[in-house]
Amino acid sequence: MIRARLKLTLLFTAAMIVTGTALAVAVSASRTAGAYSAIGREALADADLAMRIIAQSARMREPTVIRDSTNLETISRNVAERLDVVPGYVVIVSRKANVVYTSADAADLPDTDWASLQRGIADLPNDGPAGVITIGDERVLFVAHAITDTTIDISRVVAGVRVRGAQNLPAELVTTIFAVMPVVIALASWGMWLLLGGTFRRIEEVRRVVADITDGRSLHRRLSDDEASPEIAALILTLNSMIARLETSFAALRRFTADASHELKTPLAVLRADVERAMSSNTRKDDRLVALEEALHETTRMADLVESLLTLARADEGRFDLHLERVDLAELTLEVYETALILGEAAGVAVNMPFSAEVSISGDRTRLRQLFLNLVTNAIKYTPAGGRVDIGLGRHPDNVTFAVRDTGAGIAAADVPHIFERFWRADRVRSRTAERGGFGLGLAISQWIAQAHGGSLAVQSRLGKGSLFTLTLPLDAADRGSVDDLEILPE
Repeated sequence: MIRARLKLTLLFTAAMIVTGTALAVAVSASRTAGAYSAIGREALADADLAMRIIAQSARMREPTVIRDSTNLETISRNVAERLDVVPGYVVIVSRKANVVYTSADAADLPDTDWASLQRGIADLPNDGPAGVITIGDERVLFVAHAITDTTIDISRVVAGVRVRGAQNLPAELVTTIFAVMPVVIALASWGMWLLLGGTFRRIEEVRRVVADITDGRSLHRRLSDDEASPEIAALILTLNSMIARLETSFAALRRFTADASHELKTPLAVLRADVERAMSSNTRKDDRLVALEEALHETTRMADLVESLLTLARADEGRFDLHLERVDLAELTLEVYETALILGEAAGVAVNMPFSAEVSISGDRTRLRQLFLNLVTNAIKYTPAGGRVDIGLGRHPDNVTFAVRDTGAGIAAADVPHIFERFWRADRVRSRTAERGGFGLGLAISQWIAQAHGGSLAVQSRLGKGSLFTLTLPLDAADRGSVDDLEILPE
């Protein structure tokens, strides 16, 4: 936690430094651009002033450019005196591309610097953007204006202003960048360190509690979200939900293991006793055959139990694929009904099928037959002799229902929510009426088959009045439609 806290603080500090540096560079660039813009405006003003002086002389019909006997061009004295008031660098060029006037700053330049200035001026566009020319140790921003009036002997006016100090930052800005900003970054980083400290301490508390809870013995405990931030509270809520699911799963697993062990213990004990009796030299031949027959029966029951457990385990892991095909439910119901007649006759229970609709769905025929038989055999098993079991298949606009009603002992209201749990049996009420109790896995498997087909399995029951199990399966989209007559099982 300390390393993560330090790492995040260092990342925050680095981000602050990068942001501060970028801001300082942006402010410096903006300030420099503003300074150059102001100098450019000053140079433009000087150039405009020089042009107005030349234009005024032309309006007063004063000569602007004078030529001596050698045809050397110079600007007139009157115009030159007026131009001397213009500050900075001023250069006037005649129509014949001769420099006829230079201001005092330009005139005082050494020959090499003057040559550099002339080359730079020649490259400046007329009435275009300003250009910076390096003259000796100075940088000068120049602008050039062309005179389009052909009556004036001047073709070009160039004015320049020194940019000395334009790139120098003000003392206030330097103080802010190099003095105030490091303090701000240091305070922000310290604040982030403290803030992360509180958050990481809370996370560490959550981690310790979760470590204590998930040892498998303290799943009843829950995390407290008192004084937690919204984000930590959301995390705690998620963890509490996960722990609750783990508690339920662990409890179901322990109960499942205990129930499976209990179910296997009895047939193993019977099997051992039968084998020992069959192996005894004092046992008669007929008794040995009886013992072996009982051992075979117990072996069959254990095989059924293991197969049921394997089916549920595969279903839980999602490794049990359904072999989907077109299944005629009316034909399947008739087949189950014929089997139920045989089972009912042996148990002294009347089995009836008041109605059966012609309907087909897409499903796994083997699993659907297992589901139908589970419901029917359960109803016959828990219905006393002289009772009745009714089977019905009904079609509805969007689904089909397979219902089984019995007149057996029924299920207590408190037990109804548990009947689909694995290994659960209402032994005190229902099992006594059966010849041999089951494993309590049939309805759990039936529910899984129903859900795997996109359907549901529901039960209605009253103690002493019998039960009604209703399986609902969805119809294929092409088979859905209105149904005029809906039939239900008789009470």
